[in-house]
Amino acid sequence: MSAAARATSAPARAAGPAGLPRLLAGVRGDGAATPLRNHVRRWGALPRVGSTELVAELEAAGLRGLGGAGFPTATKVAAVAAQRRSPVVVANGAEGEAASGKDKVLIRCVPHLVLDGASIAAAALGATEVIVAVGVGARAELAAMRRAVAERGQVRLDGVPLRVVAVPDTFVAGEETALVNVLNGGLPKPTFVPPRAFERGVRGRPTLVQNVETLANLALIARFGARWFRGVGTADEPGSVLVTISGAVERVGVYEAARGTPLQNVLASAAPAAPLSALLVGGYFGMWVAASEISDLALLDRDFRPSGASLGARGVVAFPAASCGVIETARVARYLAAESAGQCGPCVHGLAAIAGALDALARRKGCDEAQLSRRLALVDGRGACAHPDGAVRFVASARRVFAAEFELHARGRCSGTGDRVLPLPSRPDGR
Repeated sequence: MSAAARATSAPARAAGPAGLPRLLAGVRGDGAATPLRNHVRRWGALPRVGSTELVAELEAAGLRGLGGAGFPTATKVAAVAAQRRSPVVVANGAEGEAASGKDKVLIRCVPHLVLDGASIAAAALGATEVIVAVGVGARAELAAMRRAVAERGQVRLDGVPLRVVAVPDTFVAGEETALVNVLNGGLPKPTFVPPRAFERGVRGRPTLVQNVETLANLALIARFGARWFRGVGTADEPGSVLVTISGAVERVGVYEAARGTPLQNVLASAAPAAPLSALLVGGYFGMWVAASEISDLALLDRDFRPSGASLGARGVVAFPAASCGVIETARVARYLAAESAGQCGPCVHGLAAIAGALDALARRKGCDEAQLSRRLALVDGRGACAHPDGAVRFVASARRVFAAEFELHARGRCSGTGDRVLPLPSRPDGR
């Protein structure tokens, strides 16, 4: 068949909206969830596509997972499609990253866009069920998603059952294999031993696990096509992404920006409220960036890859120059140590030792810098999952960016206010 004939026989697509916002286009001013009727009025009917067509569009679009790992979406969908048993589709909204709120915004404000993506994928793959996983503490989000599922059930919109499951609010619970373990009645512990989720996941069935932002994009790509998706962003990293900005800014919130947008432009949208010494980019598995380096960076993973980091879930914290980077780094190190899945010594004992050393340094009780370096090196790359590696990357980048403050603390002094800046879940001990 000629190229012209293929183009003629391809299904006609509606013209997608130009520019931004895309994912946040349906967000209401009052923050309430967009009702199904309004959602359909904006985006149109739910498209039906086969697995071959869906994989081809996703591959052409260059969509990658937006939960943090950045794995090619087309590859995951194709791997599940190649299995011989009917699969399960899991919409991963278990947002354990404390510096990120993007998934909660999507679930709370535009749940039908997420459900569209999950339903389209399920229909294409011949799935038996769609499960939407939401953190148990995200009560408003759970309520919004349950109402959305009920709305769709009343009009029998989806050809596959949808259900919402509350999952533990732990840092690692959103990791794909940990989430599958939870949905199978186990503990939120990541596993890196085959079979993989696409081979045997929920109830032993092939399972497609995709972040809710990824599924929202999938829903739009299925409607408007890969060329539309690539209308913003760069050739290598196309599309738009959601960025959570917090810290020393006037307008804390979730922003949508095209990939390739300069990081300082994204930050300007939130209006910095004080002189900054650094940004934490990528959340607590990301890295610290000195304020003087911001102008050289954009919303592109390639800008962070040379440092061994990535944008991750794109949580960005603006850190004021008046605050102490050592004290705040110690707070997060304690939190990450407490969030260990408890599967290996480098995580259980190594992170605790690193957190203890940083805690002593933060309290100006002295710290053996050489010993801290050895502990970081002993943990890095030796864990049963990515949790200890992320913690080490966070601490190592803090030592570089806040080197002068680390030196001051080693001499029993501190130049900062000690104010808490980095967002962390509340703990029983108040820390």
